[in-house]
Amino acid sequence: MQELLDPVVLGQLLIGGLLAGALYALLACGLNLVFGVMRIINIAHADLMLVGAFAAWVLFATLGLNPVVALALVVPAAFLFGYGLQAVLIERVVGRPLLASLLATYGVSILLVNLGLLIFGSDYKSVPVWQGSFVVGEFVIPKPRAAAGAVAVALALGVYFFLERTRLGKAMRAVSEHPHVATICGIDTRRIRMIAFGLAAAMAAAAGAMLSMIYSFSPLTSADFIQKCFAIIIIGGMGNFLGALYGGLLLGVVEAYVGGVLTTQWAEAVAYLLLVLVLLVRPTGLRGAADVR
Repeated sequence: MQELLDPVVLGQLLIGGLLAGALYALLACGLNLVFGVMRIINIAHADLMLVGAFAAWVLFATLGLNPVVALALVVPAAFLFGYGLQAVLIERVVGRPLLASLLATYGVSILLVNLGLLIFGSDYKSVPVWQGSFVVGEFVIPKPRAAAGAVAVALALGVYFFLERTRLGKAMRAVSEHPHVATICGIDTRRIRMIAFGLAAAMAAAAGAMLSMIYSFSPLTSADFIQKCFAIIIIGGMGNFLGALYGGLLLGVVEAYVGGVLTTQWAEAVAYLLLVLVLLVRPTGLRGAADVR
């Protein structure tokens, strides 16, 4: 226990937690964006993450592309896939009871998992790049985790500033807050919803590409991440983009400290303990009700 109170150990755990939390945050921000704009729950969001992970693995195995470089191909492809999925399927359940979106996206999840098993099998895969660590003073930071965390933070903040500063981002916020008023003002709400879902799919795929460098994954890995995603968006506030960012970082740090003090099993359970605690203290989440800002 005395070793765990050492400032270097505490700092090392904090760094590891923030880097893991950055990936959680990027993934959860996409899920919250979809809920904020459309009020639907996308069960298949973590499966879209694995689409990005497997795409990065294929590009590395065939072309030798580093996953960070592969983002230039993975992100646009995922955006187009999400845009098309929204146009063909998800648009049909917008405005209907939440159960309709749950069933529709659950069907997409089952389809993606089984396609993954059919194409790649159930063996775990990873992308072994950037072996070694950075040494900063007394802290050791694995290169893949540092790169993945930095990219995740940059992308999440980039999307946030897109929502805040651009005309299209403001249109998404308008559709989120008052869809009927946005329609009256001339905003093409259907197009905005397709762009929002495509953007969320691109964020999930980017998180998957970064995940491929630091975790082993299979088509069945998505279950663990979607559970954490739901915990994060409830902790941060359903539909609140910044809430998901803060919730992801918070979960990563708490997991790191709990895993360091206790065991990895307790670290896996901490998301749900944190969820219950937040619901008891602040039922609307850390940043309140639905809002993509």
